[in-house]
Amino acid sequence: MPELPEVETIARVLKPKLAGRIILEADVRWARTVAIPSARKFKELVMGQKIADVSRRAKYLIIQFEPRQQLQDRTYSLLVHLRMSGDLFLREGKIEPQKHDRLILTLTPDPSSVGKGGTASLVFNDTRKFGRVWLTDNIENVLGSLGPEPFSDEFTPQWLYENLRARHRQLKPLLLDQTFLAGLGNIYTDECLHMSKLHPLAASDTVKPKQAEALHRSIRAVLEEGIRRNGASIDWVYRGGGYQNHFRVYDREGQPCFVCGRKIQRLVVGQRGTHVCPNCQKLR
Repeated sequence: MPELPEVETIARVLKPKLAGRIILEADVRWARTVAIPSARKFKELVMGQKIADVSRRAKYLIIQFEPRQQLQDRTYSLLVHLRMSGDLFLREGKIEPQKHDRLILTLTPDPSSVGKGGTASLVFNDTRKFGRVWLTDNIENVLGSLGPEPFSDEFTPQWLYENLRARHRQLKPLLLDQTFLAGLGNIYTDECLHMSKLHPLAASDTVKPKQAEALHRSIRAVLEEGIRRNGASIDWVYRGGGYQNHFRVYDREGQPCFVCGRKIQRLVVGQRGTHVCPNCQKLR
């Protein structure tokens, strides 16, 4: 948490607010937040960078900067992984750092409101200190091992079937493996497995072509719905989404399945709390 829909929502919210702004100052309040380069080098390289775009890859936020002559026209990107408790947001005006702020980037005023707005701060807040940021001119050094995006052309029912059959792993841990498929986390994996009537403990190499097609449809449908509802808000980490009001199985232990009426059960799969319908998702 957050997963693909939450990260996509954050990227969409930040993009119009950040595009065109320039970083004036960097306050690294916990050095280990910056994975690469060093905190000192990070401050040196990030100041003066102009934000060109904000996007997402898997669960990573990508803040793309414009090329700079001072850096031999090298183009840098700031990658942010929120992990368990991270959040990235904009605070307008002069601010006082809060307890769990790990990185604060002071920005120029919004270029679309010339003469009206003051500076703002892009804040990375992370209670548990698991989140990380990378400043790099080659994002593949960080993202290169990720699997395909669920909405990419590469991710087809045939690709999913062939790659499930090529491995002998339990379905849920495999779907959570970001090198296999990028972006799914605990919540949305439970949801798409229920929609496709597959048990999380089923062996991946036993999945039939029709089941792979159903899983492919479910993955895209669940993620699209999650994005449409701005993600899920289930604790103090991420707020603002509404998908938690439409969970099929996740966090519904003991409640009736919307499909068959049987009570939802909670299992532990790969050390992760997992929710299934024992009737709809039979382990064969």
